[in-house]
Amino acid sequence: MGKPVCLVVGAGAGIGGNVARRFAREGYHAVLCRRSDEAGLESLVETIRGEGGEATGQLLNVAEPDGLEELVARVEVEIGPIDLAVYNLGAQVGDRTLENTPYKTFELGWRMGTFGLFRLASCLFPAMVERGGGTLLVTSATAAVRGNAGQHSHAAAMGGRRMLCQSLNAEFAKQGIHIAHILIDGAVDAPDTLGKMLGPEIFEKLRATRGREHDGLLLPEQIADAYFFIAQQHRSTWTHEMDLRAFSDRAWWNH
Repeated sequence: MGKPVCLVVGAGAGIGGNVARRFAREGYHAVLCRRSDEAGLESLVETIRGEGGEATGQLLNVAEPDGLEELVARVEVEIGPIDLAVYNLGAQVGDRTLENTPYKTFELGWRMGTFGLFRLASCLFPAMVERGGGTLLVTSATAAVRGNAGQHSHAAAMGGRRMLCQSLNAEFAKQGIHIAHILIDGAVDAPDTLGKMLGPEIFEKLRATRGREHDGLLLPEQIADAYFFIAQQHRSTWTHEMDLRAFSDRAWWNH
């Protein structure tokens, strides 16, 4: 019997890549997917293999039709049954006023944030139900619970993601599938997300004052530990929603 399979959709150098590494260290075959940067993807795969784990990489644009479904089917046949999936795909389309949010841009946030998750559940859950269970861990954001100016698309997409997780839980928890909505309430110390948004110079200044040993930015490797903990829970005490933030940050409900 082969290793259990962990599928990570949105495997960058931050949360997704570190979650894949964490599960690979625990004996999973990690399948890493990301939209672009094939060199970065291969680097992550090689890092996992260098640590003694098993990993496969695949470029995937969830906004395009059929690719996600085809990937899931291929992984199940060529690598093995997907025991655990991580939907870590962001839905940020930028800080835009209503006037500067075209219909197509608004829809793109929904396609990445909500529809992609729906598609993953639709093509994966029937097999998980047949096998008697599985796990879906969903990375979310503060926008899922609090809308801000300029975040029309993002807030709608992430709020929809949260409600979709609740709906999926209502239907599938009793069939053995554990769905956890994990709200990341703060800035993550990740070069290919926060680093790209801020630019390398500002990002390094932020890391120097709040990141690294200061623990004022959420550390991806520590987030990965939380994901692994959730995935190992007994069904009598499943976590269905969790919010994570640095000790020095105010919680979203206190803003």
